[in-house]
Amino acid sequence: MRIRLSAILLPLAIIAGALGLRAADPPFVEAWRLAVFDGFQRLAPRLWADAGVRIVDIDDETLARIGQWPWPRTVVADLAAKLADAGAAAIAFDVVFAEPDRTSPRAVLPLWAEAAGRPELRDLADGLPDHDAVFAATLAATPSILGFAPVEARTREIPRKWALAYGGPDPRPYLFAYPGAVANLPALEAAAKGIGSFGTGVERDGTIRRVPLFVRLRSGASDADASREVYPSLAAEALRVAQGAGLHRLTSVGASGETGFGAQTGLVAARIGQFNVPLDAQGRVWLHDSGPQPARTVSAWRVLEDQAPADAFDGTIVFVGTSAAGLKDLRATPLNPVAAGVEIHAQIVEQIVEGRFLSRPDWLDGVEMIALLGVCLAVAALLAVGRATLGAVVLVGALVLWVGGAWWAFRAHGLVFDPVYGAASALALYLTQTLIAFLASERERRQVRGAFGRYLSPVLVERLAADPSKLTLGGEMRPLTLMFMDIRGFTPIAEQFDAQGVTAFLNRFLTGMTDAVLATGGTVDKYMGDAVMAFWNAPLDVPDHAARACAAALEMQRRARAFDSEWARERTAADLAPIPVRIGIGLNTDICCVGNMGADQRFDYSAIGDGVNLASRLEGQSKSYGVDILVAEATRAAAGAAFRFVELDRLRVKGKTKPATIHALLPGAPDAAFAAWRRDHDAALAAYRAQDWNTALALFAKAQSAMPGPMDRFYAVMRARIAALRADPPGDGWDGVYVAKDK
Repeated sequence: MRIRLSAILLPLAIIAGALGLRAADPPFVEAWRLAVFDGFQRLAPRLWADAGVRIVDIDDETLARIGQWPWPRTVVADLAAKLADAGAAAIAFDVVFAEPDRTSPRAVLPLWAEAAGRPELRDLADGLPDHDAVFAATLAATPSILGFAPVEARTREIPRKWALAYGGPDPRPYLFAYPGAVANLPALEAAAKGIGSFGTGVERDGTIRRVPLFVRLRSGASDADASREVYPSLAAEALRVAQGAGLHRLTSVGASGETGFGAQTGLVAARIGQFNVPLDAQGRVWLHDSGPQPARTVSAWRVLEDQAPADAFDGTIVFVGTSAAGLKDLRATPLNPVAAGVEIHAQIVEQIVEGRFLSRPDWLDGVEMIALLGVCLAVAALLAVGRATLGAVVLVGALVLWVGGAWWAFRAHGLVFDPVYGAASALALYLTQTLIAFLASERERRQVRGAFGRYLSPVLVERLAADPSKLTLGGEMRPLTLMFMDIRGFTPIAEQFDAQGVTAFLNRFLTGMTDAVLATGGTVDKYMGDAVMAFWNAPLDVPDHAARACAAALEMQRRARAFDSEWARERTAADLAPIPVRIGIGLNTDICCVGNMGADQRFDYSAIGDGVNLASRLEGQSKSYGVDILVAEATRAAAGAAFRFVELDRLRVKGKTKPATIHALLPGAPDAAFAAWRRDHDAALAAYRAQDWNTALALFAKAQSAMPGPMDRFYAVMRARIAALRADPPGDGWDGVYVAKDK
């Protein structure tokens, strides 16, 4: 049985690509995986059992009864005191107290004194208790924990209430790192028994699935150690304080008993008091979601008004937070799109206490990739020998095993195994191979139009379609005239728009430039932002390719000036200052390699060679010489006498050792006046190269007066260059070649 080579290579390429994509794990692949895990949690949420964790909720009814937030700190102190009296083992506030209490007597009485004209009220403030001081005293007397919100700005250092130990490599490189945090008042932090991070680890889609149990706050000190920069989460601190423990311990791959096969891949576990917590490499815990549970939550007003059940808080870990929509602490979880942020902290502690975790060990990635490889190879082998039906059976069986095995691993062991990517890869392989014959036939019929319709004129495309033998695939050496065009100073223009506006501007401008290329039989090689690369004399012969390229360049110059005028009118009508639109063009003629460049999966019809580089350099140098179109000697010679060429310099561009004679291409046809002007211009260049500076300056001035405008900037460049050469003479051996300083 004969097997075509493509029937082997294509499946292998697909399998390799699937494995490579899985190893790279781009965001969309991860999104598929996480969506499956969310589905598993919705089908089988964590069954809630009372683990001694409570939420005191500042809900809408509480705000209606007690008053708008923020409350006076005396009310918050009363809440903490009542919870402590009820036997709470730890009281964690999912609130930042970053500013002094604006309802304190010292803040309010001076305002009343001024408003009422009663200065004696100001003196009363000194005799009344400060609300923040009352709250601080309550924090000191209760097992209270405060929190901070990590931010991307450096702030003051937050005090630590714990000791940190770690086994294995330094954990800091693996943790989510922030320069600073929104913290509480220093007096409150000093009084609290613990301080932890609020960071809940939002995923790209806004859903919380993995919560950082530890984060890093960079101290800014080069000699800082982990104990100064690693901070626990609010949940971890609440669990530590509730146990009366003083230490957090982190374990990384490389510690005793944790093997990474020579690699340091991150964190694996944490120990908080008597509890061991499995972590992912970045110090996160998978949220094993139970959804909202009424028995977990008590409204804050019931605590403040002594209406909570008598034993509701005895020995519990209490989180104080809010579900009120107006306070904007709502988060999305796999089971609840509007969960209160405080619920995340409470659920993390619950699953730690219960020991019921979701986990995704490092080895699961390897298992998934081995399964993908095995099934795909089996399907590919069966299809390659014509056993499509058996291949389909193997594929369906693999899909059932993948999905069923992933569900069993989730329910029985809390493992989050991805069944989607491997199944999708095997299915894609099967569909691809069964369509190989059809796709190959379709590809042959549409090869010419599909490959060249984007960058050739319609006339050339039809000629190629009529006689595909004129097209040489791969690469061939042939003379080309190459063009590079770029918008000068595009940054100020782009700054006027958003991304969509920049795209619309470029599409509008480059359409005219492309029309000029295609109308002269040119090939658009590529667009590079605001730049265009094109060439003439491929894939079909164009005998007068240099002349056609020069004609296209002049037409592009004309269109660019018309565009500039039109855009200036539009800007003026909108009361905006006009920003000029100018272009630079480089042309060169040389023998280059032209053909389909790239890979089997994707290629472009393009040209490469030394001549391409020179054309690109000439475009860059057009700005330095103050002309729109800069042409190499070979192009000038091949284009003929129908154009107004004027020699500018002998230039050694960046990356080249051999100098190139360069010319400006000016609009219009040569005539007697142009010939007389060019004689003066050429004489000026000859005097310049002979180091006869005075004669050169006089002749340049005469030439400029005879043709003011298009060459003014060039003459200014030459005057400046002569001044520099006078100050630092080049010597007798000077060949008149100018060495470009930039590209």
